[in-house]
Amino acid sequence: MTATSLVSAIIIFLNGEAFIEEAIQSVFAQTYEHWELLLVDDGSSDGSTAIAQKYAQQLPDKVRYLEHEGHQNRGMSASRNLGISHSQGEFVAFLDADDIWLPHKLERQIAAIHDCPRAGMVANPTMYWYSWSGNSIDQTRDCLREIGVPPNQCYEPPILLSRLLRNQVNAPATCGVLIRRYVVDAVGGFEESFRGLFEDRAFFSKVYLKVPVYVTDQPLDYYRQHPDSTCHVAQKIGRYSLYKRSDAHFAFLQWLEQYLLQQNVQDQEVWNALRISYLPYQNLPLHYLYQIAKRVMIAR
Repeated sequence: MTATSLVSAIIIFLNGEAFIEEAIQSVFAQTYEHWELLLVDDGSSDGSTAIAQKYAQQLPDKVRYLEHEGHQNRGMSASRNLGISHSQGEFVAFLDADDIWLPHKLERQIAAIHDCPRAGMVANPTMYWYSWSGNSIDQTRDCLREIGVPPNQCYEPPILLSRLLRNQVNAPATCGVLIRRYVVDAVGGFEESFRGLFEDRAFFSKVYLKVPVYVTDQPLDYYRQHPDSTCHVAQKIGRYSLYKRSDAHFAFLQWLEQYLLQQNVQDQEVWNALRISYLPYQNLPLHYLYQIAKRVMIAR
């Protein structure tokens, strides 16, 4: 790795007309100049397609526009994988179209991974961003999403996975990591069965099993909070939760169990943590009845 190592920045978007230009400009504002930008369209039907194509046409040496065959909507995981497959950098960094990077994001993450060369990924805390709205009620709501472990340290696998399953730490935001490209390839990228919920946890679980992760102390990205985001919509209908039963969480745990078996993971701490995660689902028939009843009420 050198001071001119190329970083592949991947922005995925679906009908992101309202915010995508701000996300793109936050990449252009980076103090670290050695990057390429891949704009991956997940089947948009608004003006975000034209915005992305404009940047790719005007700056073909720095920006590329990608889409699925037939302008399909294939979900967040497949879209990130499409960007990864066309990336040329030694490192990969992700940014969703409604979030932004702070100007020193890449520079500081490159420096951090240089300080800990055995790390396969650098992760930092992320700012939950409410004040973007301009509403007076939101001006004091910005708060830090911390990883939950002492920062400026490198964590060997699979420490972070065990703690993640016990809800002792947070997963980083996808916009808050820098990862070596060979690590992305080694874990097989994102799991495409996860279209838009827990796709980040599935990916980070694989990374946590594979390589050391360096956790920093500085927030370098803003995670925009708004009612149309994937997580907010899922929370409204009860499909997304980390601390109580939900369909999406249960599906993630089932997937992870099979993945650990396929990888022949023997670490008892990981298996014990997974069993603890399953505890809310021990009475499965009652759980499913509850979910069905809730959906009926929502439909009404």
